Order: sequence, then C-alpha cells, then structure tokens
Amino acid sequence: MTEHFLGVLGIGEALGVSRHAVHKWRSRYPSGSSHPFPEPDVEVDGAPGWRADRLEEIVRWRDGLPGRGAGGGRPSAARQEYLKAASARGFTRDEAIRALATFTDEFPEMTEPEICAWLIESWRS
Repeated sequence: MTEHFLGVLGIGEALGVSRHAVHKWRSRYPSGSSHPFPEPDVEVDGAPGWRADRLEEIVRWRDGLPGRGAGGGRPSAARQEYLKAASARGFTRDEAIRALATFTDEFPEMTEPEICAWLIESWRS
C-alpha cells in the first residue's frame, strides 16, 4: 500500500500560504530553536514530507508563532516608511500590507526591511 505525504506545497496550500513561506519557516525555526517547525516524517531526494494527519500539529505550530495575535505592536521603522510611501501611491493600508506579505512570501531570502526598501526605491525610479 502506498503512503501519501504532504510536501511544502501541500502544507502551504492547506494553510493558505506559499511554499516559500513554508521553506522560510523551516529555515527560521530549525530543530533546537525556541519554536521549531515540526520535523518531517520522511525525506525523498532531499524533499521533506509530513503525514497528512500531522496537519493539525502544523496549524498549532503556526498559531503559536512569536508575535501572532491581535495588535501586533508598533510597525518597524521600515514598515512605517513603506506604508507611508504606499499610501502616497494610492494604496490603502490593507492593500499595502497584503502586497508586502506577498513579496515576503515570494522572496524568502530577503528580510521585510529589505523588501520595504526595495519597493520604495522601485517607486522612486
């Protein structure tokens, strides 16, 4: 009988995020960290896989990420500058935050301040 596992794409789709976000979580929260991402059950040619029945565990892990919850505190200086520039270009706050989240998912190798600076600079060009 064949066993079926969820890869980073399946985890991302189930949680409503990109596969890049799952990769980023795995690299930011490795085993031994204060909030390690759940270890995969299997690896095939270097690709991780989790049993489908562990999705609930992964959801609980995500819900416990540091900084999640109401309010979220004051935005960083980079985010404040980005939100100001986005507003000047006609974005609502929600639109700007959704766009920033999309870029953060798509470019996991960049930090949020780097993405903010890159977007602001691209708008000046």
